[in-house]
Amino acid sequence: MKLLTKLDIYKKLEMGYIKFDKQQLINLEYSLNRELLRTNRAGTYASTTIVGCNTRKYHGLLVCPMEDIDNDNHVLLSALDVSIVQNNSVFNLGVRKYPGNNYDPKGHKYVRDFEIDVIPRIVYRVGGVVLQMERILSEDDRIMIKYTLLDSQPDTKLRFKPFLAFRNVHKLSKANLFVNTKYTSVENGIKVRMYDGYKSLYMQFNKEPEYVHVPDWYYNVEYQEEQNRGYDYHEDLYVPGYFEMDIKKSESIIFTASIKEIKPSSISRKFNAEINKRQPRETYIECLKSSAQQFIYKRNSKTEIIAGFPWFGRWGRDTFIALPGLSLYNGDIKTCKEVLETMTSELNEGLFPNIGMGETTVMNSVDAPLWFFWTLQEYLKFTENKKQLWDDFGSKMKHILVHYRNGTHYGIKMHDNGLIWAGEAGRALTWMDAVIGGKPVTPRHGFDVEINALWYNAVMFTLELAKFNNDHEFVYSWSFVPEVTQLSFIEKFWSEEKQYLADYVTYEYSDFAIRPNQIFACSLPYSMISDTMQERVLETVRKVLLTPKGIRSLAPNDPSYIGICEGSQEQRDSAYHQGTAWPWILGHFCDAYLKIHEKSGLSMVEKIFNSFEEEMTINGIGTISEIYDGDPPHTARGAISQAWSVAELIRIYNIIEKFKTD
Repeated sequence: MKLLTKLDIYKKLEMGYIKFDKQQLINLEYSLNRELLRTNRAGTYASTTIVGCNTRKYHGLLVCPMEDIDNDNHVLLSALDVSIVQNNSVFNLGVRKYPGNNYDPKGHKYVRDFEIDVIPRIVYRVGGVVLQMERILSEDDRIMIKYTLLDSQPDTKLRFKPFLAFRNVHKLSKANLFVNTKYTSVENGIKVRMYDGYKSLYMQFNKEPEYVHVPDWYYNVEYQEEQNRGYDYHEDLYVPGYFEMDIKKSESIIFTASIKEIKPSSISRKFNAEINKRQPRETYIECLKSSAQQFIYKRNSKTEIIAGFPWFGRWGRDTFIALPGLSLYNGDIKTCKEVLETMTSELNEGLFPNIGMGETTVMNSVDAPLWFFWTLQEYLKFTENKKQLWDDFGSKMKHILVHYRNGTHYGIKMHDNGLIWAGEAGRALTWMDAVIGGKPVTPRHGFDVEINALWYNAVMFTLELAKFNNDHEFVYSWSFVPEVTQLSFIEKFWSEEKQYLADYVTYEYSDFAIRPNQIFACSLPYSMISDTMQERVLETVRKVLLTPKGIRSLAPNDPSYIGICEGSQEQRDSAYHQGTAWPWILGHFCDAYLKIHEKSGLSMVEKIFNSFEEEMTINGIGTISEIYDGDPPHTARGAISQAWSVAELIRIYNIIEKFKTD
């Protein structure tokens, strides 16, 4: 019996798990709120809406890192308009928005079906012509788009018009006189380079096209999501010309764009080979696991985690929080270790990079080094080798603890009470890091509840490994710290009257605003508070902060609460940690909830996990957004695909499965 390949399975699938309302596809209010994202695990990505209308400056069919320019992502190919030419009539399948709510062309009206099983597939109908489009992004920084004529009348042609940007993802292109309008012919296509410093973009086909060179600018393309977010939202895009060729019924034409040339004879074979590498997304958890792979970035001998798409880069804090769910719980121990090694190579004076790389590195995260210890605890669950862990990372663990104990940048230092103090004017050092006009929205200067929960956990875990590996000097020097820390923590943070923990305290003040940071004092492997205290904390969080889409960052009855995160950057930053719901915290809520309630709490955790399944077909397709409104209906906001959101849902799924089998 012949074994079916992934390609065979792909061809047999009539409809994938991710389904859409066919009748609504031509409704732009429906389709423009559904975005696609694929990455190649080397920094390059492709992203647009399901009908191909770009609504963000971050959208594009080929967005690549440009190490020679600024080590950031750049939009090279913004869009590709494909037109069906028949009987001297041209039917453009593209979609673009211009001022005055004017869409031109209006190719969405020809869309008859859209589905995703292995890769996205759109079916267009123009009269008697039925054209199928399939798109895939390969590891070699290449977008490949396949057009198959499923049904037609005689003498059908396809016309391809590429829209180029050649600019940083955070900026917008404007028409100018400096663009290089020249092109060079290559086999079955051309190569262009709009500006010096860029690599050439190769646009080729699997069959020979006719190319007509008519350089032109398309002015004032509008991106409605940038307008909604209070940014400049008009862009001018450059079109060098267009390609045209005949197509017959059942024939497939494949367009490819890349910074590397390809032999046209290999294009069809490469397209099929890439499909065979993909896993079908036929279930909710398969979608999450597929999405998890998108955040892993392997380039220049480094393995890193991208915090979110489309605008985030690498963040140290996010890396350590997301890493277990993205790698370990996805069956990839090797990648986890590679990321740990990459990050620890940049450890400096007790701190990890928070954002940026090289000369742009910023080390202003008090929690990133402490989350590193939790990541190692998760890593140990899968490797079960305390000696090897100590050999690999023990010196780094001790380095961090010593610098926190003796003091490092931004006022980070263990005081005589065993607690970690952190704070500096104008700085937001915890994950609640929004800053407006140079002032943190939630400064939290002093002793922070989650920082000290993480600190205690880090010291206890390091002592555990040190004892196992006979590091007597470390054990002798540190064995007294946990008891001092625990006594001080309970004295300063616990309120017998309120029955929950303060969010942060100083020597003169205690902030008892109900925030989710107290969860970590319950969820981490080593906790300083009793089971009874944990139960009271969790009940407070459940009643006040828990929503179907995440944990609110502030209680709704607080005067500072903002339930909707929208508007200008200042408005969004004001709401970011003042009520907005965060999916990533759910992982630790579930850890803590099951620790206390055991199997009787399983139904609650399953409900939390299942509440996100509907997100698979809205906003970021097959993935989870960064944040959600604290107010119902808890609309998705922020980045369309966030590493720690996806990672923690994968971890919750595995927690559920483990409880079921134990």
